[in-house]
Amino acid sequence: MKILMLAPQPFFEPRGTPISVYQRLEGLSSLGHEIDLVTYHVGRDVHIPNVRVHRIPRVPFIKEVKIGPSWIKPFLDVLLTQVAIFKLLTRRYDVIHSHEEAAFIAVILGAIFRIPHVYDMHSSLPRQLSNFGVGNRRALIRLFEWLERLALNTCHAVITIDPELEQYVHSVNPSVRQMRIENRAIPARHSLVDADLVRQLKSNASLSSRQLIVYTGTFERYQGLDLLLQSARIVKKHNERALFVLVGGKVRQIEQFRAIARQEGVEDCVVFVGVVAPDEAIAYLEIADVLVSPRTSGAFAPLKIYTYLRSGKPTVATRVAAHAKLLSDEIALIVEPNKEMLAEGILSLLENSEQRQLLGERARQHALERHDNGDYGVRLEQIYKSVGTVAPTTCTSTGRLEKNEV
Repeated sequence: MKILMLAPQPFFEPRGTPISVYQRLEGLSSLGHEIDLVTYHVGRDVHIPNVRVHRIPRVPFIKEVKIGPSWIKPFLDVLLTQVAIFKLLTRRYDVIHSHEEAAFIAVILGAIFRIPHVYDMHSSLPRQLSNFGVGNRRALIRLFEWLERLALNTCHAVITIDPELEQYVHSVNPSVRQMRIENRAIPARHSLVDADLVRQLKSNASLSSRQLIVYTGTFERYQGLDLLLQSARIVKKHNERALFVLVGGKVRQIEQFRAIARQEGVEDCVVFVGVVAPDEAIAYLEIADVLVSPRTSGAFAPLKIYTYLRSGKPTVATRVAAHAKLLSDEIALIVEPNKEMLAEGILSLLENSEQRQLLGERARQHALERHDNGDYGVRLEQIYKSVGTVAPTTCTSTGRLEKNEV
């Protein structure tokens, strides 16, 4: 199939949805599909066979796009729509594959160009607006609720990532073709860990003599890194070998948290690595004694958890809704989201190698059983085969989009 994929994100950046987009592209490419990806001007170029990346025109005053809703996204999405229309006018596609709010664009373009639409639903956008503090603008929330229902009632198939979203889609449109395809660890196969890079990090004198508490991911406030640095002060008092290694974050964010580390008096036991390539991030997991996810809010499962589990290293995570989707007390040490309990959890694992090994092995086994990558391509192929059996969407005289009967 020839696929037009719409991804209204900076691509590629090592964070949530862009990683999911990357995984979809890899999966579809491996199945032999040809994909034209239309995305923002921001992001690092990556090479994936059978994938061509088409960026919107460069906007000089927009050099980054933050996570979550922002007032610059509608402007960028207008440009993305223009590029998508140009591609549709110059090439014939079998499917439009949309991510996040691009589903609203695909509803219209799919109807105009009579092309099936696959909605890749990473989250409920109205709920995401509420989580990011836009919930006080009820008119905007209601508009997104209407648009989301429109997308779910007109698309030919939906990809969801967890049981909660799956149930929500079913409640809106029980008849829509749906496939749950959970995210997978980075890299897709654990065997792709760079052994030379791991050895290089282990030989680093500043790391080799310490017990490493590793965090990887974005540095957004809801990730709880301020809480982690506050807990580091307690950990430092009881374990002089403890070293917190924080992988990720933009320069300005690192400086903000470096100031917090100085304020807490823990700058000597915290290392800020910055953004690294996925294989290097995996190498840091490999040398960790303990992994941490100190998230303080949010309802959607952090993508990093899939990789944490697959690494076979023990994880200390906070007891919040986002973690409850993937973690339990059997496979992670889950603590209340305050500095004392977080510090206590970290210290207990640092002091007990048997518990670290047991939790890590349970986590790895759970990942292999529940989040095995082996059926990822199979599920993608199934949903695309189902799309091939339906007729395109048309627009009725009332303006409501409906599906033709096969």
